Amino acid sequence: MRNFDLAPLYRSSIGFDRLINLLESNQGQSNGGYPPYNVELVAENKYRITIAVAGFAQSELDITAHDNMLTVRGAHPDEQQERTYLYQGIAERNFERKFQLAEHVSVRDAKLENGLLYIDLERVVPEANQPRKIEILK
Repeated sequence: MRNFDLAPLYRSSIGFDRLINLLESNQGQSNGGYPPYNVELVAENKYRITIAVAGFAQSELDITAHDNMLTVRGAHPDEQQERTYLYQGIAERNFERKFQLAEHVSVRDAKLENGLLYIDLERVVPEANQPRKIEILK
């Protein structure tokens, strides 16, 4: 099992702490860490989740964002032919990964390229919640 040092993300992200805490606590998930993924800071308030989904077609992947929860599922059709393996080192099992998103973080887009699923996220704080300068009256 791998342990990931997410400390660099703590220094550069404000309000994204909940996602990082959940990622750290879910490292020992029952799915054995399948499929592997990365979370990276692309720019200020822009993040990218990269998930290794080799063997899955675009039609077999489902991404859902609801109530600050991002769910990524991969499912092969049931009519897949039965195979006899002499050795199987490539995992082709169905999966479901959940990511708890911080407030004001939304999914911008997703693309599948060379067996990697890229999900771009952005933190956009509404203007009503942004700091504003208050004039001091004389």
